[in-house]
Amino acid sequence: MASILITGASGFIGSFLVEEALRQGMETWACVRASSSRRYLKDSRIGFFESDLDDTQALRVRLLRHRQEHGAFDYVVHCAGVTKCADKRDFERVNCGQTTALAMLLHELDMVPKRFVYISTLSVFGPQHERDYAPIRDNDPPRPNTAYGLSKLHAEESLGRMDWLPWVVLRPTGVYGPRERDYYLMVKSVARHVDVAAGFRRQDLTFVYVLDVVQAVFRALKQEGVVHRAYFLTDGHVYSSRAYTDLVRRELGGPWVVRLTLPLWLLRAVSCVAGGWAALWRKGSTLNPDKYRIMKQRNWRCDIGPAVRELGYAPRYDLARGVAESVAWYRQEGWL
Repeated sequence: MASILITGASGFIGSFLVEEALRQGMETWACVRASSSRRYLKDSRIGFFESDLDDTQALRVRLLRHRQEHGAFDYVVHCAGVTKCADKRDFERVNCGQTTALAMLLHELDMVPKRFVYISTLSVFGPQHERDYAPIRDNDPPRPNTAYGLSKLHAEESLGRMDWLPWVVLRPTGVYGPRERDYYLMVKSVARHVDVAAGFRRQDLTFVYVLDVVQAVFRALKQEGVVHRAYFLTDGHVYSSRAYTDLVRRELGGPWVVRLTLPLWLLRAVSCVAGGWAALWRKGSTLNPDKYRIMKQRNWRCDIGPAVRELGYAPRYDLARGVAESVAWYRQEGWL
């Protein structure tokens, strides 16, 4: 039975990765903090690897104990990270620092896995081709314009210097689905009869359903000969700025909505105020200067051809199907 360590296992994507690993009959270890919610980690087959990835010494001790009792992991999926912070320095500390520390400890303790998959983000490239709307490709120079994207790029660069680690990097675009909370805010807004768009200029959006990300991860783990590569992930389609909320409205039964298109200068002001208020109270905020830069970006097209050809990635969920399943889940769970 192959063993797998999944960091960030209590989170949105991580909890689905745990479920798929169990489905495939793997010895599944969920890396969580002692304080992490285990709401979606109820299966009795799950082994819990309790550790704070911020504490390198404690992580070293925990890995050593695991090696002595269970052996090394065959696979590691590093999904842990932060998408919003009160202090933007935490992006670097968590997204880059913890990634580097984990990889180096695996090497130091002779626990290098057969494959190390890192969940990065399309945001490492920042705004690209905003005039001609051409797809972002591997050979485009990364120009992240958010603290989040920059920290993920630094993590990728750190892994890139580790020739001894059989890493694969996945760069999903906006990931949505059941259990996700940021896109849920848009669903809730439509349910309350308000639909807000950012800016007046054309915006091309891409999406990827959480189970398609999971599919890509397990293909990257098992695909022979594919190492030291990075891949973009979308559902293979491009959408207008209103496509997501239009589909949400349909799934909600067509409630009336007031459609607001806010100028970017206003969104920037609101984002700065919300981010500053959250920082004052040492809390992360969904609306912040980083989020504004993401909303401002006009072109989210990217080339998934390499993932299709080299990993056999085949997205199963277009936006219509994914939104239908997401809204159904939100209803079932009482979120709507």
